[in-house]
This record gives sequence, structure tokens and C-alpha cells, in this order.
Amino acid sequence: MSAHAPETGIDNDGAGDSAAHPLAREQAHLTASRAALRAMREDVEALDIRDVTANWVNAIVLQAQIDDRIKALADLAHTPLFFGRLNYLHAPGAELAEGAEGEQFYIGRRHVHDADGDPMVIDWRAPVSQPFYRASKNDPQDIALRRRFGYTGGELTAYEDEHLSDPAEAAAVSKLLQREIERPRVGPMRDIVATIQPEQDEIVRSGLSGSVCVQGGPGTGKTAVGLHRVAYLLYAHRERLARTGTLVIGPNRSFLHYIEQVLPALGELEVKQATVEDLVARDALEIRGTDAAATAVVKGDARMAEVLRRAVRSHVSMPAEPLMVVRGSRRWRVPAYEIEEIVAELLDRDIRYGAARDALPQRIAHTVLVRMEQAGEAPDDRVQDSVARGAAVKAAVKAIWPAVEPAKLVLRLLSEPEFLAEHAEGVLSDEEQQLLLWAKPFRSVKSAKWSAADLVLIDEAADLVERTHSLGHVVLDEAQDLSPMQYRAVGRRCTTGSATVLGDLAQGTTPWATRSWDEALAHLGKPGAALEELTAGFRVPREVIAYASRLLPSISPGLAAVSSVRETPGSLVVTPTPDLTASVLDACRAALAHEGSIGLIAADARIPELAEALRAAELPYLAPGEETTAQARLTLVPASLAKGLEYDYVVLDEPAAIVSGEPDERTGLRRLYVCLTRAVSGLHVLHAAALPAALGPALP
Repeated sequence: MSAHAPETGIDNDGAGDSAAHPLAREQAHLTASRAALRAMREDVEALDIRDVTANWVNAIVLQAQIDDRIKALADLAHTPLFFGRLNYLHAPGAELAEGAEGEQFYIGRRHVHDADGDPMVIDWRAPVSQPFYRASKNDPQDIALRRRFGYTGGELTAYEDEHLSDPAEAAAVSKLLQREIERPRVGPMRDIVATIQPEQDEIVRSGLSGSVCVQGGPGTGKTAVGLHRVAYLLYAHRERLARTGTLVIGPNRSFLHYIEQVLPALGELEVKQATVEDLVARDALEIRGTDAAATAVVKGDARMAEVLRRAVRSHVSMPAEPLMVVRGSRRWRVPAYEIEEIVAELLDRDIRYGAARDALPQRIAHTVLVRMEQAGEAPDDRVQDSVARGAAVKAAVKAIWPAVEPAKLVLRLLSEPEFLAEHAEGVLSDEEQQLLLWAKPFRSVKSAKWSAADLVLIDEAADLVERTHSLGHVVLDEAQDLSPMQYRAVGRRCTTGSATVLGDLAQGTTPWATRSWDEALAHLGKPGAALEELTAGFRVPREVIAYASRLLPSISPGLAAVSSVRETPGSLVVTPTPDLTASVLDACRAALAHEGSIGLIAADARIPELAEALRAAELPYLAPGEETTAQARLTLVPASLAKGLEYDYVVLDEPAAIVSGEPDERTGLRRLYVCLTRAVSGLHVLHAAALPAALGPALP
């Protein structure tokens, strides 16, 4: 492997065009590619749709599509248009004949072509780009040369070559690749398209039909892999997913804001993002209440689905009297036992409550039509519809199969001990039922102080009544923190589609956190999903991840520790101090002397004091989710919001307070594990109290 900066003057591309320095030629290609992209955008902007739209509705739809295309063709000045080049020994797809001429492709974030339609940059998702990520000395995949490019502020400044088919060149670690991984973070989450590793690429390019679960420790890139998988699927199955939709689900708004620029940087603008709370939100119902941990665990238990199913079906009652239908001068009698048979059959089919309720009047009307035909009449479908809509049938259906409002149903379960006991018998213990009941019942749906877990129950009840709309693909990040009932809520959104599930069992910080991925995938409705494990860490320094991994035997026994590829001496400092707040401020000042983003992470209860201290010290700070800039690089992060975020340097305040701030020690240690693994370049831990025993002996 050979690396080159502008001053080297060495031609290593093997193209035989040594009249100019290779880097200058590559810079010229970048300039020409940007001009071509600009021309593509101008062509779209110049489209005149006045003569091709039949009406104003079509015009609005077409203009919206054009606007989206213009946005997708934006040239991001500080984002490299291409980051690699492949020289094939032979034309892809051609016979590997002796002397066959190869081809050269630049690999980038999107496709760019010149005025003649010839490609200048190939989309990283195209099949011809795949060897950029997977080819190696052991498996060159017909690649003569793989070139990586280095950028500074959007300008191409270096390149690095690998002659994969040359047996005389030894395999080596890419310095440009390592430099890109370690580059300081400023702003939102970066895409990893230039640094995707072979094991990550296999997950990214896996098919749409199957679901995938990715277990990955801190720094393994699981979130970025999931987002790039969405971008790949939209490329490979755009027409299908345009119809069915895609969704990225994250743990909180701060996290979603942090990742929201990854997909647009890859040219994908239409992927929606939401939290689980967003999914189950309902008009006029606000989350105004909170549950004790024990209550939330019961509400999130999968057994609640059976309690709700019983409660919904309990509204059905068998008819006590026959039904009389009047048509003109004739009366048609349907005995109670025949209606009872219809109702029993609908119950046995176990279809959704609302669908069965819609079917009941038609089934009763059909019975009347049979009577008519037996009497010599010739009724058609219009007559059946008329009977089904008649007052007598409607009244019977209302009495037998009344409408159910999901929120009112859950209100009754949480308010009426008798109603709950009737439907939870043999499912929940008396103690569990007592945990569910409100101490002071609310009078109405609107006055109730619903908790987040309550809205999940209402969502389950709503699906028992009417089918939830399913999407083509759902990405669920930080999945280890979901309850079984939350998994069911997400699973309802992809019953006819597929899912990418991302998480780390060791980072489960809720009392109901999942114990195993098999269990979680069963609740999600995807028991056959492929389970992939990422164990190579690229973000967290080896010293930092090794220190955090001391907690694994206590928080997730048997889970393999991440093996970081980055050895950064001095990246971990642990300091006992009698004056904690003052020492934390000093540590923040020291961290700000470095390039990149700084995260001050502390127990939630410590945030007000630290915020006041930062203001008094005139150290400006941001809240999680706010974009860092060159002027504001310090973010004050409550431990409860640290998951999924990353900073170049982390100052961690009082580990013992982070642990004690959770309902139990195991959850607290998991929260600490999360906080310890947010650093990309350096971690400084400060403590006045004794460190948790699970961290083991002090550093030498």
C-alpha cells in the first residue's frame, strides 16, 4: 500500500498518464464531477411542466417530485462527492479473457453523469461498487487498484493505493481509513459510507425480504450500519418502498436529531423518523403521568396482550331474541340460535373485532336472502346491502357486537378492579393487578393522566379493533430498551414488511430491558430474523472500552466484549477529587483545548448544579441534540439521554451518582456502561465518592 500527499509527485494509478501529478488529475476529476452534478441539478430546475400536466393536482404532485429531485442533487460543499476509485482488471460482467480491457470507477455518495450520460461517479450502493468494501488481498474480486481519497474541508488533499491483485504488495492497514474514523466530530452524526467494513457491508446489503437483528457493542457502528441499510434498500427497491414507506425509530428526540443528517447526506430525503411514543400517540391523549418501575414492568409485559384481547371480546353478547326483518309487506324471521351460530363462527375465526363487527350485518342479511330465495324470490346483492343497513339489523348488531373505543377500554381496566380481575384471571397475579390499578380512578379519557406505557396498551387495543397500517421497512435502534408490548407496537408497523433491529444487550437501561434477542424478535413478530454480531470497535479507544468492559460480568454475563482496533495511549484518565464541581470545570477547559466536540455527562440529578457552575464560569454549553459548532463545542448531557450519542472527548461526572440514580444496581451499572463509552478520543472520569465496585481496582 502506498499513501500520497500533494508533494509526493509519484504516479501509482498504473494508467500510464504521467504527464500530470496523479493528485492533480484526481482534483480535476472532482472539479469536473461537481460541475456535472451542478448541470444535472440545473437540468431538473429548468424543467417546464406546463404542457405535461392535465390538471392542477397533477401539477402539484409532479412539482413536488421535481423539488425532491433538486434537493437530492444538492452538492454539499464539505462532503466529499467521491471517496474512492476502483480499477478493474476486466470490465465487470465480461468474460475474464486474457487481454480484456478493464474499467475505472469513482465511488461516491450518489450517481453523477456527464452531458453524454457517461458515469463520472458511481453510487456506493451499486453492485459495481461492492468490491470497494469487500475486496482484499486474499480475495481481490478482479480489482487491480483500490484508491482511497483524503479530504480537508471538502478539498481532496491525499490518496492511498492498494494493488490488490499484485502478489508482491503486502496487505496493510489503511492510514487514510484510520484517519477518517478518528476525525474529530463537530455537528450531527456522520455517515460512514467511506469507512464501511466488510462485515458491516454484508449487513447493509442484505435483502429486503428478510429481517436482520444487529447486536453491537459501543463503537461498532451499528446505528450507522442500520441507516446505511435503509439507504441501500431505497436504492435497490425504490419503487416498492416508495409505495409502502420506511421508518427509523429511535429512543428519543435528541437521538433522532443527532442522526437526521445521515440519510440526506446519502441523497435520501423521504425516510421518516419517530420514537415509540410518536408511534402510539393518539389525538387528545397526552402523556401526563408516570409509572413506578414495578407498574411499568407489568404494563409492558406481553401477557397484557391477552388481558386486552379478553376485554375487547367481552363486549360481544349472544342474542336473546329472534330478529324480525320487514321487507315491503313481508316479514322475515331469523331465529336467535342462527344468529348465535354466526356470532360464534366470527369469534372462532379470531379476526379483528372491527372487521367481525362489519361482517356481522352482512352475514345476518345473507341469512335473510336465503329465506327469500327459498320463498321463490330472486334478491341480488343490492337487496342484501339494503337489509344489512336496515334499522332492525343495525339495532341487533349494536346490541350483540357494540363498538369498542380503545382508550375507554384501557380506562376501565385501570380503574375498575372487577373488570380487570375478570379478564386478568389466570394471567396476572393479584399483586400484579393491584399494581395496574390507579389509586384514584379518573372519570374520563380526557382527564386521565396517561403514562407512556398506557398509550402502548391503547395502541394494542386499537389493533385488536382495526388493523394497524404496515410499512415496507422499519429500522429500530436502541432496541434493547423496549418492553415486550413496545416490541409488539413496532411489529404491527411492519407485519407485511421487514425490520432492521439494532441494539446492545449490555446497554439496556430500563427495568424491562430485553434479556435475549430471540425473545425480543418473537415479540416483534420476526422470530426468523438473522442475528448478526459486530464485535470490532472503530470508535471507542481500546483503553476506554476495556475499562467499561469491566462492568460486563455484572450487567450482561456471557456477552463478548468489544475488541477495539484503536489503541490511543493516554485516552483514559480517572481522577479522585475532593472538590468535584471545580475539578469538572477544569477538565472541561482542558478538553476544549483539543479539537472536536466535548460531552460533559452526569447523573440527571447533578445537571442543575453543573449547569449553574458552567454559566458562572462563562463556559457556554449546549443541550443534547443541539448541533455543535466551532464556537459551541461543549454539551451538557444527562446520563439518561447519553445513549447513542458520541463526543470526541467526554468528561464523566461522579459514576456512583449515575448508578444510584436508577431503580436498581444492575440498571445503574448499565447506564454507567453507556456513559463510559461515548468518547471517541478521550475520557476523563472524575469522582468524589468511591467508584462502583464492579469497575474493579483503580488504574495504575
